[in-house]
Amino acid sequence: MGFKEIDHSADLAMLVWGGDLESLFKDAAIGMYALMGIHSEPPLEITREIFAKSEDKESLLVIFLSELLFLLEQEGLAFAILDLQIHTNEVKASLKGSSISEPVKLIKAVTFHNLEIKRSAQDFMVEIVFDV
Repeated sequence: MGFKEIDHSADLAMLVWGGDLESLFKDAAIGMYALMGIHSEPPLEITREIFAKSEDKESLLVIFLSELLFLLEQEGLAFAILDLQIHTNEVKASLKGSSISEPVKLIKAVTFHNLEIKRSAQDFMVEIVFDV
């Protein structure tokens, strides 16, 4: 459902919210790319799959976003998320993307700093801090 950059003393941070965990993870990825000034643009001709398991939702989110950062760093690829499913602390994502130029801001890592996925009556919410 959305994301917005929030002030943080030294690094980049954003607040993300979604009606379900899948939306939260998708918007976290879109927001992370936006913080770096990256927009996956057509033609989206490269496909990848991400599968990860973890003991908790917060670790799962960090692993998922870290995989996207790895693909950006190693292969210069940014992705749109076609399909994302979360079941019992597992995430499976089908991605379609393209090669991109250098990001405006480079995120080095997703942190666990005060990372807690919270659930309200309407949606899920998380504050994510990135090392730059």
